[in-house]
Amino acid sequence: MKPNMGGTDRIIRLIVAAIAVALYFTGTLTGTLGIIALVVAAVFAVTSVMSFCPLYTIFGLNTCSVK
Repeated sequence: MKPNMGGTDRIIRLIVAAIAVALYFTGTLTGTLGIIALVVAAVFAVTSVMSFCPLYTIFGLNTCSVK
């Protein structure tokens, strides 16, 4: 898997993931919506760490400056 996510994408995804987790654990997001938010947060965190997003590959996107 070649990296296809740039630094800005990775930072934004990590921030969104942190916000979703914080909202869940403070009780703002509960129930099914809370669980979905946690799953999305986990996916965002994993793809950020790996610098690879499978959807970017499907849609032909590449925001990584290193080719």
